[in-house]
Parts: sequence; C-alpha cells; structure tokens
Amino acid sequence: MRPTNAGATQALNTPAAAVSGSARVTEAVRAARKTVSSAVGRGPRRARLHLKRIDPWSVMKFAFAVSFVLFVVVIVATSVLYLALDAMDVFNSVNKALADIVSSTGGQANNTFRITAKGVIGGAALLGVVNVVLFTALATLGSFIYNVCADLVGGIELTLAEKD
Repeated sequence: MRPTNAGATQALNTPAAAVSGSARVTEAVRAARKTVSSAVGRGPRRARLHLKRIDPWSVMKFAFAVSFVLFVVVIVATSVLYLALDAMDVFNSVNKALADIVSSTGGQANNTFRITAKGVIGGAALLGVVNVVLFTALATLGSFIYNVCADLVGGIELTLAEKD
C-alpha cells in the first residue's frame, strides 16, 4: 500500500474542486478552439529572417563531402560506360582506325595512341580530383565573399511560411 495524503484526497472528493477543475478544462478547450479557428482564418504563419553569416568551415566540409560523392559517381559511371562500350567492341574499332590513319600518313603503327581502361578511368579520376579540390575551394571562397558582402548590405532576407 502507498501512503496517501489525506488532505489532497479530501479536496479531490469535494464537489467544489470537481466543478472548478472541469470548468478550467472546459475554459482551456474553448480558448484552444478559439486560437485554432483564428489561426485558420488568417492563413499560414510567416517569418522574415535575415541570413547574416555563413560559416566557411561548415561550407568547406559540406562542399568536400558533396564533391567527393560526385567523384565516386563519376568514377563508377565512367567504369560502367567503358565496360559497356568495350563489350560492344567500340574501342577495338577506334584503336584499329587510329592505327590505320597513322600508318597511312607514314607513321609507325606500333607507337599509336590506344584507348585503354587504365587511360579512360585514370583520366576520369584525374578530372575528379581536380573537381574535388576546385569545388571545395570555390565554395569556401564563396562563403567568405558572402560574409563580406553581407556585412556591407545586411545579408539576404528570407520569408518562411507554413504549408497551406
């Protein structure tokens, strides 16, 4: 058995406490309905905010993550595309045509340029690494430039609203 507070039990059992408690609940429900109905009548709430500063460190981390994911996507897409074209024997035909062109102009067919998986995927990887570095650096530089301009003119004003 739990010990009970006799005064609290007696106050809850009296009719006056029950009436005042139900009256408070009824009044709270009426106030809530009035608030909701007035909110529905005036439309969605709106808030006007000013974007004053962008943290360059967070921009750098985010830009690096996005550019790294794009790097992986480009490498995978290049590999899949190369494998599909190689399965259709496209690169053998192109390599053969290049050898014929070089040999017909008097060059040596042994030293011709050849399209290989290593060259194609390596080129895509090189371009991807350059993209990661440039994208990260330019996004970070952009955040610094935005912060300087925002100090001068006050930033960008945003208006946020609830869905209808």
